[in-house]
Amino acid sequence: MSQARQALPSVAVIALLIAVWWAVVVATGSAIFPTPWQVVTGTVELIEDGTLWEHIGASLLRVTTGFLLAVAIAVPLGLWMGWVRGAFKTLNPIFQMLRPISPIAWIPIAILWFGVGNASPIYLIFISSVFPMIVQTTSGVHTIERRYLWAAENFGVTRSTLFSQVVIPAVLPQIIVGMRIGLGVAWLVVVAAEMIALRSGLGYLIIDSRNAGNRYDLVIAGMIIIGLIGLMLDGVMRLLEGIPSVRWRYAHQD
Repeated sequence: MSQARQALPSVAVIALLIAVWWAVVVATGSAIFPTPWQVVTGTVELIEDGTLWEHIGASLLRVTTGFLLAVAIAVPLGLWMGWVRGAFKTLNPIFQMLRPISPIAWIPIAILWFGVGNASPIYLIFISSVFPMIVQTTSGVHTIERRYLWAAENFGVTRSTLFSQVVIPAVLPQIIVGMRIGLGVAWLVVVAAEMIALRSGLGYLIIDSRNAGNRYDLVIAGMIIIGLIGLMLDGVMRLLEGIPSVRWRYAHQD
């Protein structure tokens, strides 16, 4: 019941926005922009012919592949940079120079290198999500409280034990934050890449619906579905924050 009460304000705001949307479309007599009901019927149409699940599956597959590749590279690299001063001084300027570049700017290069298949969006997802995770992981190592390291040294633990039993648990909350940021960016990038380079996925659904007869009901449906999936992906990452080995770092957990 408490969770239901907490959700009431959000539900009320969403209902108000839908009502305003519907009223504005009816009042203006728009022949192009759809009403909420037209969006619902368009979504049902996509579900019935099976194309919606194909587009969702294609986008999620690309995001999952690119994101997991980024995690596999970013976390070990970030730990190494945070632990070894020479690695940090050598690589950090390079990553700080590449990190501000918009992932969208990499699209022409991705198409040039990988063509218009799945490899291009996977590369874009990787390149967009790897940098936030590297920076966050490195920062986490640098902000470890020195008393943890001193306590471990007083017990005479080996360097490998210190790293596995002290450093990694201490930086794990920062890694989760970096993963959460990286996944959000990855979901944003795959939609943009699909609009330009592919013939499947939710991004392609939006641009194809616009070009094929101005089906703005499907355009809006695609946008809403993208937002809902993004919300669910963020919720999955928030569940990781509830793991006992991670939760200790957070002062408050909803």
